Amino acid sequence: MKLSTGMTVTIHSYKHNKKLHRVWKKSMVLYQDQHLLITANNHTKVIEADGRSWHTKEPAICYFYSELWFNIIGMLKKDGVYFYCNLSSPYLYDGEAVKYIDYDLDIKVYPDGHFIVLDEKEYHAHQDSMCYSNEIQSIIETQKKLLIEKIENKEIPFCLTDIHVLYDQYKSMMKK
Repeated sequence: MKLSTGMTVTIHSYKHNKKLHRVWKKSMVLYQDQHLLITANNHTKVIEADGRSWHTKEPAICYFYSELWFNIIGMLKKDGVYFYCNLSSPYLYDGEAVKYIDYDLDIKVYPDGHFIVLDEKEYHAHQDSMCYSNEIQSIIETQKKLLIEKIENKEIPFCLTDIHVLYDQYKSMMKK
């Protein structure tokens, strides 16, 4: 099954050991080409690996890449757009869900553009416990640098030019 604009998909995040980490129940496809998938959601149910669940608090535009080892979630809050970036495998869609492997490291970008790297202790602990290969570690480090360059250079989506247009598109599609 192929993804198409307007369809709703589930998103599955896994860990390197192939265990399910987190599930987002509904996200609407806004755009897809061979390199990029963009989805949007608002107040969607999220289920953790331990069965606990919660709902997202604000609208989010999600960027998944087929060749880059990260994904980006732009959260539209009252005081501005925050970005949560996951260092992860490229996504795939298998007809069941959009899927990727989460490699622990995250970067949070604030509305003023400053950012912090999160979960470094978790990443280092999982390097050993989940046996990340030297190749995976090298890819993650290289992709982290690329992601930071995109943030610092205010490249899409960090320039904000498209995120508001995409959110308007999502609102209009939700009305139909």
